[in-house]
Amino acid sequence: MDRAASRVPVVQYGALPWRRTPDGLQILLITTRNTRRWIVPKGWPEAGRSPQECAAQEAFEEAGVSGAVAKEAIGVFNYKKQLKSGQMINCQIRIYAMEVSAVAAGWPEKNARRTKWCQLAEALTLVDDPGLRRIIARFSRGTVTTHKAA
Repeated sequence: MDRAASRVPVVQYGALPWRRTPDGLQILLITTRNTRRWIVPKGWPEAGRSPQECAAQEAFEEAGVSGAVAKEAIGVFNYKKQLKSGQMINCQIRIYAMEVSAVAAGWPEKNARRTKWCQLAEALTLVDDPGLRRIIARFSRGTVTTHKAA
């Protein structure tokens, strides 16, 4: 990839897994494999899958959760991703709300990441990416019933 091409954002799809509890709304965060920062599941597009299906697949592979994914993205943020080659690329992450209905006992990346269900205020303190924090904050201000699943 040449230098000019590396400035064009590459799209990834992510899920914002959430659930209702007696104590209120909770968000599921995961750690990155290398830096151990708190994020949400996200990954590359896959041929033959919709953005929502890709987000759901990443949520299962990285966090072991499944559920109903919203029809529309609830937000977009950008970040710089370091590839295995060491090259940095600009990524645009489109986030879809996912109401979690099941948590698996095992999943592909269970031993590579930590997962944590958080109240919204805690999620906002743990996530250090400003764009992802904005999406979580905006989601928390909305009425959850407005986040309709597909």
